[in-house]
Amino acid sequence: MKKLRVGLVGFGFIGPHHLEAIRRTGLAEVVAIATQSTATARAKTASYGVEKSTGDWRTLVADPAIDVIDIATPTHLHAPIALAALAAGKHVIVDKPMALTSAEAKQMLAAARRAGLVHAVTFNIRYNVMLQHARAVIARGKLGEVRLVRGHYLQEWLLKATDFNWRLQPEQAGALGMVADAGAHWYDLAQHLTGRRITRVLADLSTTIKVRRPARGQQTRVQVPDLGLIICEFDNGVRGQFATSALCAGHKNDLTIEVSGSRGSLRWEQERPDELWFGHRDEPNQLLRKDPPLLDPAVRSYATLPGGHAEAWPDAFRNLMRNILAFIAAGRTPRDGDEILFPTFATGLRIAHLVEAIAASAKAGGRWRTVRR
Repeated sequence: MKKLRVGLVGFGFIGPHHLEAIRRTGLAEVVAIATQSTATARAKTASYGVEKSTGDWRTLVADPAIDVIDIATPTHLHAPIALAALAAGKHVIVDKPMALTSAEAKQMLAAARRAGLVHAVTFNIRYNVMLQHARAVIARGKLGEVRLVRGHYLQEWLLKATDFNWRLQPEQAGALGMVADAGAHWYDLAQHLTGRRITRVLADLSTTIKVRRPARGQQTRVQVPDLGLIICEFDNGVRGQFATSALCAGHKNDLTIEVSGSRGSLRWEQERPDELWFGHRDEPNQLLRKDPPLLDPAVRSYATLPGGHAEAWPDAFRNLMRNILAFIAAGRTPRDGDEILFPTFATGLRIAHLVEAIAASAKAGGRWRTVRR
């Protein structure tokens, strides 16, 4: 079978990880890279053994040799690139969050439906093998009736007033900063694991460090929150609790989610991705370490190494890209509501609606707000 040809737009922190994940699937090859600078693009293609380079993403969109456009740029560029790629007949993969606003996300989804092309958003964390097992366990009723979903996404990269990057600039990353960016992964996981939709939110957002003084650059007044505390309600009445901030020393990349039910609980921590904790009342708690024979049969294919061999963030990314690219290679068309194999633009739009409900709740002084459908 002929390999798919991918054009990758954006090559900052996340771009190389998109490239590696695609290569590891064996289903496609990245044939071109576009960045803001022609010189930078040329240097990246030379370093990574990619054939073509350009300083203009429009060149990739117009290239008839490219089948898929993979967008790994800052968020404000997602919509214009995706819309142009779909108009040119390319399948599209977009890094999360999908867009700056729900209006952009809605426009992108409508364009993808009209074009009949594959559209995907890289909520890659859900494809950690232990999270896939967790979802299967919950679906099979091992925890009983779900009663509470709680967790956090804590990091430390904004701890000092000298810390700064583009994610603090609302014109590039949106108005809610980490609440919308890293937080989007948690919202996706909470809904993916439980199989339920978040329908209402109550939020308190604040900015602790209001002025930042980058070591290189001008003093900047921060316009996005650096702390978010959120209560949510699912479509079956179950409540959730979530906190996110990058002001927490020692938390390098601490996404944690716990689901508690009438018969037991389970917890997954991104900094210990090969483990799944099970909590019990009438028997000892358990710690399950990844070992394919011990996993639910339906998800064992997500583990590509035997027990004792760690699988983590890059492997989850590979798992997601494998699902997307195999789907494209098979000539299949996404169906609305069938987003287990990979998140689509419909997934991204629901997250965008959720984020806007969070913003509205905080603006209203912490009142419940309904998530638009």
